[in-house]
Amino acid sequence: MDMSPHDTPDLAPDAARQAQAPTEGVDPIASALPPEELERLTQDLIAALKTVYDPEIPVDIYELGLIYRVDVSDDRDVVVDMTLTAPGCPVAGDMPGWVQTAVESIPGVKSCTVNLIFEPPWDQTRMSDEAKLNLNMF
Repeated sequence: MDMSPHDTPDLAPDAARQAQAPTEGVDPIASALPPEELERLTQDLIAALKTVYDPEIPVDIYELGLIYRVDVSDDRDVVVDMTLTAPGCPVAGDMPGWVQTAVESIPGVKSCTVNLIFEPPWDQTRMSDEAKLNLNMF
């Protein structure tokens, strides 16, 4: 299962992020997992990612748009590509571990690898409307 931005937009936190955030959709054709399992895993992954917060910003990493891609293999091994709000973020060494722990807590997930990437660079346009509202950015 490859969660990508254009497959199932109804999972998007808001329409503005559909083309940017990777966790909005699931491509059920590319997976041997049953559609119900894909839907459950998608919802569980989003919920798990929303438990991880940037300690300097009171918004979870999913709503901040820090998650660029999530792949789930048929064996339920998860790979997350994520970024930080800034390359020099003080929790750069810790946050991937927090994400790994959150994802591996999902029933049925075998393992999780988190890749920290910086291309494309994060900017505020990747934030959901919910995140902008929480940060009074409207």
